[in-house]
Amino acid sequence: MLPRPAPAPHGPEVPTPAPAEGMLSANVRRGNHDTMHRHPWGLALLLFLPAPVLAAPDSPPMPTLLAPEARIAVENQILEERLGSLLPRLMAETDLDMWLVLSREYAEDPVYFTLVPQPSFAARRTTLLAFHRRADGTVERLAVNRYPLGGPYESAWAGGDLDEQWQALGQLIADRDPGRIGINVSRDWAIADGLSHALHQRLLAVLPDGHESRLVSAQDLVVRWTETRLASERTHHAAAMAAARAIIAEAFSNQVIEPGKTHTDDVAWYIRKRLESLGMPVWFHPDVNRQRAGDDCTRDSVFCGSTGIIERGDVLHTDIGGCYLKLCTDTQEMGYVLREGETEVPRSLRKALAAGNRWQDLLAANFVAGRSGDHILHATHAAVEKEGLAASTYTHPLGFFGHAAGPTIGMWDAQQGGTPGSEWALHPSTAYAIEGNVRSPVPEWDDTWVQVKLEQGGYFDGETLEFPAGRQTRWHVVR
Repeated sequence: MLPRPAPAPHGPEVPTPAPAEGMLSANVRRGNHDTMHRHPWGLALLLFLPAPVLAAPDSPPMPTLLAPEARIAVENQILEERLGSLLPRLMAETDLDMWLVLSREYAEDPVYFTLVPQPSFAARRTTLLAFHRRADGTVERLAVNRYPLGGPYESAWAGGDLDEQWQALGQLIADRDPGRIGINVSRDWAIADGLSHALHQRLLAVLPDGHESRLVSAQDLVVRWTETRLASERTHHAAAMAAARAIIAEAFSNQVIEPGKTHTDDVAWYIRKRLESLGMPVWFHPDVNRQRAGDDCTRDSVFCGSTGIIERGDVLHTDIGGCYLKLCTDTQEMGYVLREGETEVPRSLRKALAAGNRWQDLLAANFVAGRSGDHILHATHAAVEKEGLAASTYTHPLGFFGHAAGPTIGMWDAQQGGTPGSEWALHPSTAYAIEGNVRSPVPEWDDTWVQVKLEQGGYFDGETLEFPAGRQTRWHVVR
C-alpha cells in the first residue's frame, strides 16, 4: 500500500456487470517467466459475482468465493488446525512454556481475533487465554472468561466476578508452574504489543510469588504465529488475490471508465463497492491515480501520479486491499487509456512494464530462507543497479493484516533499510506483497518519465517465490 491523498467525495454510480465464475492462477519461479495453470477451487456455496470484462490477457477470471454463512465453518476448521499443529511447534521453537493473551472488550489484543472461533466480534467483558505447553509437547488451550468460548478451548473458569476471574488465572499459572511465560509486549512489533498497562498490572497482582521474573516478551511467537500460512489457508488466500486482480480488470475497462467524464475517485469507489459486495472488507480506501505527458515525473521521483478526470493517453494506477477468511490482500496494477486512432499501448510503456516484471524477477531471485529483510533488499538493489533499472523496493508480509509482521524488505521512504522488521529472517510458508516501482522514460511524452507501480501477492515455500494468482505482465487497456 502506497501513501495516498485524502479521497474526494463519492462520484457517480458505476454499473455492475453480470455473474460468472472461475479462476486462473500462475506461478513464477525464481528468475523465470510466469506460467499459467487452472485450479479447481471446488467451494461449496457460491457468492454470485460479476463477469470479468475484456482486459489484460494475464488477468484471472473472478474466483468463486464462499457465501458469508459458509465461511464460519472453514475459518474454525483452519483455526483448529493452526492451534493443534502449528502452535505447539512454534511454542517449542520460541522456547515458551506458557503464552498469555489477555484482552478486554473494545481493547482487544491485535492477535486476539486470530485465536478465537467465529463468529466473534469482541472479547466479551474480559477474556483471558492461556496456552500451556506440556512435557509431551502438546499445548493445553484454556479460556478464563465470563462466556466460555467452546470449540478449541477448555473452560478453566466461568462466572461474573472480575476479581475471581483474575484469581482463577493466577491459580491456573500456579498449578502448571511454567518456566517461561510469554506476554504480548514489544518495543518494535505493534502486533506483539497488545497487553495494555492496566491488564499487565492485574496480571502482576495475581502471579504466584517469584513468577514475575519468568515473564518474557512473546514477540517472536506472535510474529511466527501471524506470518505462517498453512496449505489450507493458501488456497483461500490465493482466491482473495485473484478476486482483487479481477476487480482491477473490471475497473480499468470501458465498463467503468468513459474517457473525458470518469474521475479517478469514481473508479476508486467502484473498486471499494465491488470488494465489499463480495464480503471482502477493505483495510484501506482504494487509491486510483493517473500519469500523463507533461507531468513532472523523473528518474528520481519518489511517487508520480495525480487525481482528476481520466483522459485519453493517461496511464492509470490503482492500489487496493481487501480481506477474505481473515487473510488480507494488497495489489497494485497499471492501465492505459488509448488515444484516438491508437490500437495498442505505446512501445515505451510496454517496455516500462517489462522492466517492472524484471524487477520482480530480481527480487524473487533473492528470496532465500534465512536471509534477513535487509539482506534481500540490498541484494536486490545490487541486481537492479547492475541491469541499469531505476527501481525502488518496499515489500512487506501479508496475512491476518495487510501490513503484516515478518521481514520488512525496504520501505518507500527508507530504501537504505534498517527499519523495524528488516532484521527478521525469511521463513518458509509465508506470504508477501511484492511491492515496488520502476521508472522509465517515455519518448512519446517528450521524455517525461512514467512510474510503473506494481504489487502482487506472493508465497515463499522455502525454495521459490510464486504468485498464486498470477502477476500483471500486460497493460489493462481502456479503448
